[in-house]
Amino acid sequence: MPQMGESIAEGTLSKWLKKVGDEVKRDEPIFEISTDKVDAEIPSPVAGVLAEILVGEGETVAVQTVVARLETEKGAAVAAAPVAAAPVAAASAPSAERGAPPKPQAIPQPVAASHPSSAPGIPATGGNGLEERLRTKSSPLVRKIAAEHGIELARMQGTGIAGRVTKRDIESYLASGATAAPSRSMHAPLGLEQHGPAPEPWPGDRVEPMSKIRALTSDHMVAARRTAAHVTSFFEIDLTRVNRLRQKARAQFEAETGQKLTYLPYIISAVVESLKQFPVLNAAVSGNSIIYRRQLNIGIAVALDWGLIVPVIRDANDLSLSGLTKSLNDLAERARTKRLKPEEVQGATFTITNPGVFGSLAGTPIIPLGTSAILGLGAIEKRAKVVTGPDGEDTIAIRTCAYFSLSFDHRIVDGADADKFLASLKKGLESVPDAAR
Repeated sequence: MPQMGESIAEGTLSKWLKKVGDEVKRDEPIFEISTDKVDAEIPSPVAGVLAEILVGEGETVAVQTVVARLETEKGAAVAAAPVAAAPVAAASAPSAERGAPPKPQAIPQPVAASHPSSAPGIPATGGNGLEERLRTKSSPLVRKIAAEHGIELARMQGTGIAGRVTKRDIESYLASGATAAPSRSMHAPLGLEQHGPAPEPWPGDRVEPMSKIRALTSDHMVAARRTAAHVTSFFEIDLTRVNRLRQKARAQFEAETGQKLTYLPYIISAVVESLKQFPVLNAAVSGNSIIYRRQLNIGIAVALDWGLIVPVIRDANDLSLSGLTKSLNDLAERARTKRLKPEEVQGATFTITNPGVFGSLAGTPIIPLGTSAILGLGAIEKRAKVVTGPDGEDTIAIRTCAYFSLSFDHRIVDGADADKFLASLKKGLESVPDAAR
């Protein structure tokens, strides 16, 4: 199980892409994992044959746990061992002990972790080592069971690594008949009891557990909503000029770059310029202090079949229109194919979400934790508008327009600053220069 980021202590093996006996090429995806930060496909470190699967689908294990063994000698016999979670100590166990015939010249290769320096056995430092993270963290399944039964995991001593509470621990606790505090919904605000009983399935209903990414999204959204003082402001912005420039440059742009030119790069470019004028929209709250971010990292919400993910365009202020387009398309494609790295979905200072692609006119998006604002883009459509001509006379014209909504944290962003930001964004998009490239 690879270490997909410094703060990641465990991962869930969500899907095997190969089965025992399959040939595997070097760097070919072999299994999928889900962590607190990202879903990803893990490539094989070597070419060979998948000899053993040690961790089954849906199991959550600590980083550095050996999840499979590869036989690197072509034509070697394959040992179809039963699927079982392997302890971290199994990394040093020879393959012969698991039923594979001894091959002195063939070295079974465990699916290696990204950061060997963080392997178990190295003392934790600064309270941020593996043991410390594991001691204060349980798996999503255990946390869900604990929340449903009103159990405080911090008061339990587990049998897992560094004292973590495992699924077996909590099941044994419940089986013992121990009484727990009144059940509180896992998504109820802290300090508040659930209003009424939890919903129960009716005959004919389908009940299925949340996926890893859905459970994480749920937890993050509730925490974000509870943390920030949400207010949303709306502006209608005329994108007729942007549309004309886009249509004019589209064929040449796509021929030169091979990239599809959409409205979004123009919008990101205008957002960056407005954030420079109103840095509080690119800030974060830290206790009684405000952190004004120097970097302008724009998170772009991407809707996937299995959930929502927000890849980040770093230092967007340093990119041209073509650079923004390339970054957007690259991140979106790798998000859909589960090839994003953990650092590519972290560190956003401002976020843009685009529900307008599904036809939504406007919305009130939730501000991601650690930021002060998020911009929602409504559907871009033609509307009949009153336009004042050069002679001062009003006429009705067909314009390409969209509603932009800005949810902001009223703890540090005043309504006037939020509206000034939107006004600046409106002006930038309605008067974008012809040479915007």
